[in-house]
Amino acid sequence: MLEVHGVCVEFDGFRAVESVNLVVPDAAIVGIAGTNGAGKSTLFGAIAGQVRVTGGSLAFDGRDITHMPSHRRARLGLARTFQVPREFGRLSVLENLLVAAPNDAHETLVGAWLGRAAARRADAALTARADETLALVGLAGVRDQPAAGLSGGQKKLLELGRALMGTPRCILLDEPFAGVNPVLIEQLIVVLRAIHARDISLVVIEHHLQALKSLVQTLVVMDQGQVIAAGPPGAVLDDARVQSAYMGGVV
Repeated sequence: MLEVHGVCVEFDGFRAVESVNLVVPDAAIVGIAGTNGAGKSTLFGAIAGQVRVTGGSLAFDGRDITHMPSHRRARLGLARTFQVPREFGRLSVLENLLVAAPNDAHETLVGAWLGRAAARRADAALTARADETLALVGLAGVRDQPAAGLSGGQKKLLELGRALMGTPRCILLDEPFAGVNPVLIEQLIVVLRAIHARDISLVVIEHHLQALKSLVQTLVVMDQGQVIAAGPPGAVLDDARVQSAYMGGVV
């Protein structure tokens, strides 16, 4: 699904990501861990197209996306969430999902020509899909509330729902558990497993190692811009290099 080959990202002579290799199979859950400054979010930016790659290559579903703009990557099915969610606060939770849906047919010239009946059918189908997505992420109960009133954890669920409206095949999640209370972390894990069950690949950056261990199939650990360990979560967390990178040997 996603292949990262020798990717480097450099800023004014400082190499934030150095020769990173990563393979995400179809319908897989891969975790990326590391301390602050390890290069995780920069790598995500490079994969999603928000950060320019200065070396190496990227492929998605067999297509070279190394220099492809981010909106084209999104259309291929590569979605991303951010560490700090940014909702449309004055819109309702439902409306936040509706505006995230791509290619709204009745808003095109052809759609306008087809008439109001077709527009109403398109609106109804889109709303039904948004409601299904809200049920999936556990936000159906706040459907009509202003998004600004959601808790931090709910806003992360909302951002995940907006990503799903683009019918992605792979979602990059940047610290979905950060700042979220333990009860909502468990809810998020349940939601992510449900999304994965729909054959959507997930790549998750996270500091919460125990949550990652219970969720992912493969764990990758970065330090100083490089991958220092990769494999089954238990084996990776027992790796001496990983334990040294985290809190002087205590994971």
